[in-house]
Amino acid sequence: MEQQLEDGEANISVKKPLIRKEEGHKFKSGFVFFSTLIVAMGPLTYGFAIGYSSPTQLNIESDLSISISQFSLFGSLITVGGMVGAILSGTTAEVLGRRGALAVSAVPVVIGWFSVAVTQGVGLLYVGRFLVGFGIGISSFTVPIYIAEIAPHQLRGMLGTMNQLFISIGIMLVYLGGLLMNWRLLSTAGAIPGVLMVIGLFFIPETPRWLAKAGLKDQLYTSLQKLRGEDHDVTEEAMDIQEAVEIFKLQPKAKLSDLFKRQIFYPLLAGIGLLLFQQLSGINAVMLYAGQIFREVGISSSNAASFGLGSLQVLMTIVTAGLVERAGRRILLMVSAGGMAFSSSLVGLSFYLKDIAGDEISPDMSTCVGLLAIFGLLVYIISYSLGMGPVPWIVMGEILPARVRGTAGSLAILISWFSAWVVTLTFNFILEWSAPGSFWIFAAICVSNVIFVAFFVPETRGRTLEEIEASFK
Repeated sequence: MEQQLEDGEANISVKKPLIRKEEGHKFKSGFVFFSTLIVAMGPLTYGFAIGYSSPTQLNIESDLSISISQFSLFGSLITVGGMVGAILSGTTAEVLGRRGALAVSAVPVVIGWFSVAVTQGVGLLYVGRFLVGFGIGISSFTVPIYIAEIAPHQLRGMLGTMNQLFISIGIMLVYLGGLLMNWRLLSTAGAIPGVLMVIGLFFIPETPRWLAKAGLKDQLYTSLQKLRGEDHDVTEEAMDIQEAVEIFKLQPKAKLSDLFKRQIFYPLLAGIGLLLFQQLSGINAVMLYAGQIFREVGISSSNAASFGLGSLQVLMTIVTAGLVERAGRRILLMVSAGGMAFSSSLVGLSFYLKDIAGDEISPDMSTCVGLLAIFGLLVYIISYSLGMGPVPWIVMGEILPARVRGTAGSLAILISWFSAWVVTLTFNFILEWSAPGSFWIFAAICVSNVIFVAFFVPETRGRTLEEIEASFK
């Protein structure tokens, strides 16, 4: 079968890759799960960093004598570092390989956590936070790509949820740590996943698709054999990957203008849109300042309540791992965004009732408002974990064309980090301006998200990466 590939000036005739179905094959290797576990130390650090501000805010402000605006800057600097890391992530992952990029990402993370642990003023506090964000910015692009490129298509959705699962575990662990240790020791603990990932990278393979692009045919077969099991015949899968790479090599080098061609712009729009809505829905604000939100509605044991939220997120992400290949990506995303819109409205209502009651609020009314806020936040976390948490990362790793995966992926992650920075930097101030209004804004964004998914996000369940890319042509 012949296919015409448009390069802007001329057409190149190449063979379309034959997509061989592997539905009957059983993958007996646990090595793909082990490899996923190692790289998941990246999102574990991400979650730990996101949640770090919540249990430590009061103690850091007190010990270092800093204002709420200075602490808000500290909280937001992780996203500034993430944006810088995102800019470099695609090039780093393409030049050094996925494993090389992950090794590079771990170094600033470890240095950053230790810098926060030993700081005596805001200077080193800010530098450490920025370095942690910089490392996470590189790994937040590389981890979903690594998982998507090593996973058999039957397991890609389930393995893809590991990215969000370990973000959730990181959040839960930092909340638990906040109950047991001071903020300096907690920062030291944040360096542990980075150290573990560096050690683990010596034992896992590079992705077959990157090896194919690098022309390392022997290593490609060795990597696939490890990932699929010694008894599994990887010949056909290796041929599919190599044929797709041959098409990739025949195309001209990707330029920024190529991102606006339909076959690239459409999947890029879907990927960026999902990551943008993921951040603008308020999840980082909720997890960064969960303790403060609980205190605002009168819950005294705010750190314990935050730990409960983190634990619930872990549990529901595990549930999603079993649903994503059965229900499909689109339905989970729409149900998730709809649930988040409903729950954000409830949290906003709880703040509204508290505001109109004022200082004269009765004990019974205060209890009802607190319960409404808790219920809203619980439903929010459940809804987020069912779709908008894990699925955007899965889809982003699946739909970006190989030719522009580095450039387009960096752009998508950069926009995600920028929107996260805007939310985390402004949330404290918006909460002071109007607590009900802040959550009603999140609710409106979540409603828009449902509409976006319905019109722009394709279903990718059960298809190989080569099939998904071919569908956009």
